[in-house]
Amino acid sequence: MSKKLTAYFSASGVTAKVAKALSEVVGTDLFEIKPAVPYTDADLDWQNKNSRSSVEMSNLSFRPEIAEKLADMEEYDTIFVGFPIWWYIAPTIINTFLESYDFSGKKIVLFATSGGSGFGRTAEKLADSCKGAELITGKLLNGRINTDELAKWASEF
Repeated sequence: MSKKLTAYFSASGVTAKVAKALSEVVGTDLFEIKPAVPYTDADLDWQNKNSRSSVEMSNLSFRPEIAEKLADMEEYDTIFVGFPIWWYIAPTIINTFLESYDFSGKKIVLFATSGGSGFGRTAEKLADSCKGAELITGKLLNGRINTDELAKWASEF
């Protein structure tokens, strides 16, 4: 039996809610990807080109520091990685997270929340950050969470 993890980054709490529901339904361990310097509301103002999130997303090589690493990542075979969609892709802190571990031979299943856009080129933009892993574009998990549908979807992995 494989051990599973749900790791997530949530700027406003929306993705956290989905990740916690997924973890509970599937029975995974849960890990929050926290930035070393938390985002403020001003940092997340996507309409301000000088806000922290706008600056980070305008330079996709930027890697925000994460607050802590998970000590036992090697124990997991399947990792659900969740995040909000920012500028049609994952926030660069997800690259930081993925580049912090060796995911060779592991399955990474992406899920996201979004105010309106789809996955876009998210998986393509994350592939170099988790070489050797099987990277799967999961799905957008927006709105009301139907736990039966969530369990059915997650059981595929």
